[in-house]
Amino acid sequence: MTRARIIALGLALLGAGCGEKEAPRAVPVRADGVLELTLCSFNVRYEAPEDHGWRKWPNRLDRVLRTIRQIDPDVFGVQEALHGQAADLWASLPDYDFHGIGRKDGKREGEYAGIFWKRHRFEPDPAERGTFWLSDYPEMPGSRTWGNDPERCTSWIRLTDRATGRGFYVFNTHWDHRSQYSRERAAPLIASRIDARAHPEEPVVLLGDFNATEGNPAVDYFIGKDVTLAGQSVRGWQHPLTDPYRRLHPDVKNRRTLHFWTARTDGWAKVDHILVSKDAQLLGADIVRAETRETQPSDHYPVWVKVAWPE
Repeated sequence: MTRARIIALGLALLGAGCGEKEAPRAVPVRADGVLELTLCSFNVRYEAPEDHGWRKWPNRLDRVLRTIRQIDPDVFGVQEALHGQAADLWASLPDYDFHGIGRKDGKREGEYAGIFWKRHRFEPDPAERGTFWLSDYPEMPGSRTWGNDPERCTSWIRLTDRATGRGFYVFNTHWDHRSQYSRERAAPLIASRIDARAHPEEPVVLLGDFNATEGNPAVDYFIGKDVTLAGQSVRGWQHPLTDPYRRLHPDVKNRRTLHFWTARTDGWAKVDHILVSKDAQLLGADIVRAETRETQPSDHYPVWVKVAWPE
């Protein structure tokens, strides 16, 4: 399929809306009612004019798709995807559905923080989904008031596992790459939105490129640590999440996910995170790295975790 045809098909899919598709039949996953999920967060690198050769989006789309198929996530979030890239991915992954909008205008302009899920497993809740902007005016598309230059947003959705009837929430975010103040304001806003979900008893997943490493106060706030945010001492979030990678790999020194096309693996530059409800069973977590610089699908390594919530 040519790129033009992929984009055309993707645009049609995005315009149609996932609610108009016939719901696939349920596929049992666990007979014991356990909600088990493989989750992934993947900054796919926006389609930049300066990217040439092996970095150019049409030349690495197949590498991005192979990486996703290798991980085989039930749910995954992408960051930096422009509209055409989101369309390419959706058209190339027919077994997944999609939710997301452009952060610049709330439609198609700007990068998406989009969410994909396996359509044969999960039913999206049409009343429980949305996007909010990381600013003093979170309902205003394109708003930015915290010192960040590009717009920043968070997409979210409630999904129901068709096999068990269990619901859960997915939030996918992309924080600013320069403004620490913006990051420190973003954390409590996202936490408040998670707290406000209509079904607070259901599990929650937070995916994203935080542009902040473990130990950053904006990140540590989510796991319940007392921190200083925006110049004020703040108690850790009262409904803390768990970082599976941090819990399962506390002694791994080379945990870099942002490599800037160098394929470096050294250091603590793990800015891509997956956080889950604290009562989850942690079954696995890793960072996916290609073998050589030229075979990287993006300038970020994707991360994945496997977790389960007992019935």
